Amino acid sequence: MIHICIPAHNEERTVGLLLWKIRKVMAEFGRKYRIMVLDDGSSDGTRAVLERYRRVLPLTVLNHQTRQGYAASLERLIRDTVDHSAYPKRDAIVTLQADFTESPDQMVPLIKAFEGGADLVAGRVEAEEGTPPRPVRLVRWLAPILVSRRFRDTPISDPVCGFRAYRVVVLKKALREAGQGRLLSQEGWAANVELAAKVAPHARQIAEVGLQVRNTVRQRKSRLRALSTLRHLIRVRDHASHLTRKERAA
Repeated sequence: MIHICIPAHNEERTVGLLLWKIRKVMAEFGRKYRIMVLDDGSSDGTRAVLERYRRVLPLTVLNHQTRQGYAASLERLIRDTVDHSAYPKRDAIVTLQADFTESPDQMVPLIKAFEGGADLVAGRVEAEEGTPPRPVRLVRWLAPILVSRRFRDTPISDPVCGFRAYRVVVLKKALREAGQGRLLSQEGWAANVELAAKVAPHARQIAEVGLQVRNTVRQRKSRLRALSTLRHLIRVRDHASHLTRKERAA
């Protein structure tokens, strides 16, 4: 089973198009799938759009009554999927954005790499359609430099990209390691970095797949805040460094 997990906040213009495209791609690809969308306190028509598509797609909709943020939304989707996966060693979770800048067509190479044995398949933005906003360019340039030591033993060269495929069992192990605490404590794109850092030690094989981002289809301004994101990335880096020092001391 391919569990497609999508956090969404005020995406009424794009989430329906995204869901219909996923349906087309998965029908052609011939894999069993389930879509999970978390509506993170949307104040527009996102919920109404999701309700229409829930009638015709294998779609489950979760809701936050008030906005909790990307990290909390992503973690809830992961926890719900781990709880309901019947075959965690065989099932995959694919995560992507609801703004349609990440094309569902590109799920196919992610899933093929997963089926080839990878426990974590990380997307890498290697081509862009249109010009990304300046904060996005800045974060993409600085993020690998800031957290490079954390991923030096893995093929993850684009740690902020959230378009990925995970084997459910490695997420289950990461959740068990987190115990009663939160799996993801940092917000925005830093949550993608944090998630990769916590899953990588449990993955026997990690692969990376090149992707294209479509800035030309963006229907709203980017919500990314460069300074805030960089602060969260530094916290992820410093936390990893702290754990490394503790392991050496032990």
